[in-house]
Amino acid sequence: MATLARLLPQAGHALSRQARPAWVQWLLAAVAGGSQALALAWPWGVADADWLSSHQGWAVLWRPEAGQPWPLLQVLAMALLVCLVRAAPSIRAAGLLAWLFATAWLSATFWWLFVSMHTYGGLSAPLAAAAVVALAAALALYYSLVLMLFKALSLNGYGFVAIFLNALLWAACWTLAELARGALFTGFPWGSVGYAHVDSLSWLAPWVGVYGMGAVAAGAAAVVAGGVGLAGRGQWCSMGAGRRAPLRRWVRVAAGALVLAVPLALALGPQWRASLPELTRPHGDLPLLLLQGNISQDRKFESESGVPEALDWYGRHLGGAVPVPSGGLVVAPETALPMLPQQLGGQFWQPLLQEVADQGHAVLLGLPLGNPHEGYANGAWAITPRQAWLAQARLGQGESPQQLDKPDLEAQGSPVYRYDKHHLVPFGEFVPPLFRWFVDLMAIPLGDFNRGKLGQAPFEWGGQRIAPNICYEDLFGEELARGFVHAGSAPTVLVNLSNLAWFGNTVALDQHLHISRLRALELGRPMVRATNTGATVVIDHTGRVTHAQPRMTRGTLAATVQGRSGLTPYAHWAARWGHGPVFWSAVLLLLWGAVWPRRPLK
Repeated sequence: MATLARLLPQAGHALSRQARPAWVQWLLAAVAGGSQALALAWPWGVADADWLSSHQGWAVLWRPEAGQPWPLLQVLAMALLVCLVRAAPSIRAAGLLAWLFATAWLSATFWWLFVSMHTYGGLSAPLAAAAVVALAAALALYYSLVLMLFKALSLNGYGFVAIFLNALLWAACWTLAELARGALFTGFPWGSVGYAHVDSLSWLAPWVGVYGMGAVAAGAAAVVAGGVGLAGRGQWCSMGAGRRAPLRRWVRVAAGALVLAVPLALALGPQWRASLPELTRPHGDLPLLLLQGNISQDRKFESESGVPEALDWYGRHLGGAVPVPSGGLVVAPETALPMLPQQLGGQFWQPLLQEVADQGHAVLLGLPLGNPHEGYANGAWAITPRQAWLAQARLGQGESPQQLDKPDLEAQGSPVYRYDKHHLVPFGEFVPPLFRWFVDLMAIPLGDFNRGKLGQAPFEWGGQRIAPNICYEDLFGEELARGFVHAGSAPTVLVNLSNLAWFGNTVALDQHLHISRLRALELGRPMVRATNTGATVVIDHTGRVTHAQPRMTRGTLAATVQGRSGLTPYAHWAARWGHGPVFWSAVLLLLWGAVWPRRPLK
């Protein structure tokens, strides 16, 4: 951040087309993009287990902790990009700078895809690295196109009016690019800038969601860039010679105050959040036991090592090896059982179902589902004690375990609640058209799943309505919000089942944690996470981590979560209109920018 702070004061003047050769501007764009990636989750240092419950105020800005976001760095990085785009000699040059920035930012954000493709997928290192950069470069085109539009529509000059109007235009353009990345071609919005502000702008999340937070952060960056430009170009004041020098000093003072107002607002964000009234209300407590098996991905699907290990450890703990209060819920992560139910047979299910029925707790576990005829799904089963008894009876009658999630008219329903993952991961869970050859290069099992329905009914237990989501489904808040159309049937607890062992002990774990935290803030619900390697945590409705299991360890996490009812403003409008309000707000701002007079504003 110190490098960016030294660069920004020069940006208003020294980054003009005459002052810097093109390659220097390209380098600065790449450095700024990499810095924005670091701002999402700082990768160095020793993590403080109490950080999320104690980090407040200015510390959010000046003291980055391992794995935590650094909002001020994000604003400064984007402010440098604003300076570069505004100083670019042409619209085409501005587009190239934006593309370099976004390519560096996205490559450095999800570089850990290399681990899944190379280490666990068997893809050669050069091809895996090229695939990550190619994906980032393709997604960066969204930002290149919209910032070319900003360059064409932006207003000349560095007056206060021009600064704020250009900030609105920049925020609108940036938001449209973020929405396009999150929606087109199934969407991959990982690393949106709003996640860097899960603490600093948390008070906005229940109202405008992550894209609205990103728009505010982008506008703040443009204001900082405008203030720097104003300070460097105080000669815009056209007063008489005798008064020009002191007036320039006042201009620079005003510009400095403008720039400092942004970090001040970010620092006060947590205090503002704490002072706001609650938008949702308590809905009872639910005892939990979260399981983290820490089974290495390279052994997870091996029949001689990882599979028996998973079945033994998860099977024992789902059945009550660690005491769980009656009425509690035991949660195991995505594909905790790495075999189809029918492959496990009655010898596995009968003892487990008996334990669940006897102990009086429910279980929620991830496992692959399906068969060659119907296709496969990345799914989850939930079983209550009564359903365990019904399932035992059906197994005793010779029924296959794969039929336990099918309705039975005599039993008035299915003995097992089933959830199928809706938003699938390209290349990992489904094969995009024309890319079968690429998936065939990797040794990843079950690479083409069926898609579950959007807005599946929650699982009811312990007085709660529990809505599962699997892996990166919690990245799509507008899809989770589909369950909130009716307040009376909306989920009271969200549960994420993930297996991030694909990405090793990398910053991916931290980034995904902040994604879940932001969903909790948006929807006003606790988010419970059960993962194979981490982060296995309980997040309350304010986005605060209340319980956490150490990462890359095997163990259980006992906790009690408070369900919530009622709707946040975001849950209300996103459930009905999705991204529509954010999209049309950005479009209207762009239309306004297109018709505004193109004369310089002073």
